Amino acid sequence: MVKTPDSCDVLIVGAGAAGSLMAARFAAAGKSVLVLEAGPAWDEDALISSHHWSRRLRWGGPFVAVQGDNPLGFGFNAGWGTGGAALHHYGTWPRLHREDFLMRSLYGRGADWPLAYEDLLPHYNKIQDEVGISGDVAREDWRSDHIPYPMPPLPRSRQADALERGFKALGLPIAPAPMAINSVPYRGRPACLNDGWCDAGCPILALANPLAVYQPIAIENKARFHADSPVTRLVTDRTDRVSGVFYRTKGGALHFQPARLVILAASVVHNPALLLNSVSSAHPDGIGNRFDQVGRGVMSHYGVVTFGMFEEETDPHLGVTGAQWICHAGYRKDSHPQPAFGSFQWLAAPSIKPNDVGGIAASRFELYGAALDDFVRRASLHIGSMVGMAEQLPDRANRVTLTTEQTDWGTARPVLTNRFSESEKALWRRMRDQGLEILAAAGATEHWHGPPMNAHLMGGTAMGTDPERSVTDKVGRVHDMRNLFIAGAGLFPTAGAANPTFTLHALADRSAAHILDHWGHYI
Repeated sequence: MVKTPDSCDVLIVGAGAAGSLMAARFAAAGKSVLVLEAGPAWDEDALISSHHWSRRLRWGGPFVAVQGDNPLGFGFNAGWGTGGAALHHYGTWPRLHREDFLMRSLYGRGADWPLAYEDLLPHYNKIQDEVGISGDVAREDWRSDHIPYPMPPLPRSRQADALERGFKALGLPIAPAPMAINSVPYRGRPACLNDGWCDAGCPILALANPLAVYQPIAIENKARFHADSPVTRLVTDRTDRVSGVFYRTKGGALHFQPARLVILAASVVHNPALLLNSVSSAHPDGIGNRFDQVGRGVMSHYGVVTFGMFEEETDPHLGVTGAQWICHAGYRKDSHPQPAFGSFQWLAAPSIKPNDVGGIAASRFELYGAALDDFVRRASLHIGSMVGMAEQLPDRANRVTLTTEQTDWGTARPVLTNRFSESEKALWRRMRDQGLEILAAAGATEHWHGPPMNAHLMGGTAMGTDPERSVTDKVGRVHDMRNLFIAGAGLFPTAGAANPTFTLHALADRSAAHILDHWGHYI
């Protein structure tokens, strides 16, 4: 182990969406900030618009095992390197609904958040202005707080026009999807080219990933980002305080970095894994795990993609990977035929390319040879698609645990276990059937759907008021620990059906403001 360096005010584990925002906030306030990122350093010049490239932006560290009746896809949902998962995210930024924060109170299921929608509202609005969102809030009839988006909606695609017919025919309200993508130049960043390669990162920074917005602010204010530096263990100097972390550099050398305050902003899997790996006499079951809550309640969105073939050309390769339309008509949690329960949303008219895992060819996996060739030729010009995302409720059995196997980092390997309940499967079927109805009503000559899939990871280090049922308090501070915080979607007590990235930004902004206002209390 090398000589211990000087302490920093704030040490952040992970350079993704939440970590980059918090680095910007603390550095701008004059704190010395060090961000340790397990993966490589990326910048916009390294981003290339290709499916092959996009895979490099996903998890490339030690293997994470998945198991259970319905295993979740970890690699697709995780990031690798500076920018994290938000470097390859699609920029779809809806807000959670008020009812998402009151699941237990309203429906007797899941858990209540320790804060209300109104507590996040000023942070939603602040982030919206900084990042820039394109959309039309007046058409989001599920919203009561109609703060206009800074930019008009993205240009309509021919695919969006075709799918709009189906929603209108069934009386389902839709709105332009709220996208953290520039429809016009915004704050020195150009407008989107609408070439449909968001999945591989955005080299022109029209999409608001961490490289585009918060990392430049952090670096300008002297925050330091160290890539290829996986953190392996938290160190405590007394029962309720973290004194620093151990991390490895690219050659494998082990380093100790002291810090006055530590924030875990890694993935939904690796934040709990780090807590569980940090075993000591004071914390025999891992830090923050006195009541066996660390790693429990991991959630995802139970997804389906529905497809249709249209007579007219739809130019499906153009647009954005996220969506052109959003529909929350299925969001009312108790409005579905039993046993289905929960919310779902539609994201319609995403850009889709001919090949790769999520491409046109893979949508009809039973085809091969000449039949597949004919299908891809037709679909490349005439296909339309929609992505449905259904809510998963927190379940203690869906969790992150550690195995006895060691990773190359010298840590116990994490494993992610998941199953979907019968209620969630019924909700998925309801969503699937509605998707096919929409395509038929839109005039698709053929329509079909893909297999169940999942998108996004949330929970595992949920916030709450009761230490026996949660891992952190309402600002992300780990129960029983004075100076250890968690940031990111792992804080979510429930998932809702909306993409989580906007909400995790708002949570991070709220936590950073609170810590700065009460700095002396935590250090």
